[in-house]
Amino acid sequence: MTLSMNSEKSSLQATQAQTRLLLALWDLGGEKQEVNRSEITERAKRVNEKKAEYNSFLEKLEKAGAITSVRKKGIVKVLLTNEGLQMLREGIKNSEFYYQSNVGAKTANALLKWIREIDNTGTFAPANGIKSSGIKSYEEFKQVALEVYEKLNSNHSLDDLVPIYRIRREVGERVSREHFNEWMLEMQANDILQLQGGSVEDSSPDKIEDSITTEVNGLRCYVKRLK
Repeated sequence: MTLSMNSEKSSLQATQAQTRLLLALWDLGGEKQEVNRSEITERAKRVNEKKAEYNSFLEKLEKAGAITSVRKKGIVKVLLTNEGLQMLREGIKNSEFYYQSNVGAKTANALLKWIREIDNTGTFAPANGIKSSGIKSYEEFKQVALEVYEKLNSNHSLDDLVPIYRIRREVGERVSREHFNEWMLEMQANDILQLQGGSVEDSSPDKIEDSITTEVNGLRCYVKRLK
């Protein structure tokens, strides 16, 4: 029983730490620009906690597709993905997420900024107050999908084989699930992409759900760009 309780406590602490990291990255502008990893951990970690432990949390977030990282001139820089933004939203809404001690002004202001920038539907409102439009055509989707493919393939060294769920989550709510599936298959029919089988790295049900299943070929989890 004690072992189980300790395991649950450790898992909860990890989840809370990851939410603090995502909040710090978001507040530092990580949606639009690369942020030094050391700056993120310094903002998120609490007194008497070690940076090395937070680096391991960041590695787990990257494996989950919440962030991407790149090393430039010996410095690791991090970006927040759409999936990471969704994870942050869910983490803040989780009733088990809380601060165990007084928080500094930077953290308090980050939370205030989060509250101000979210509208009453739970989605972000652009700074100019105008809702951003979604992807309305196949041609527009094709351009976005290829840009996302190249970014993921380059940042994660995926050897030209990118998980479909990562592309879907990066494109986010700009396109419906139905149109995403339809237009990805159309790109395959036009010899732009090839959808391939297999399974996701950890057989996660939600990642499989965010892949594509066809009546003829079954589950397709990866995509390869045809040269």
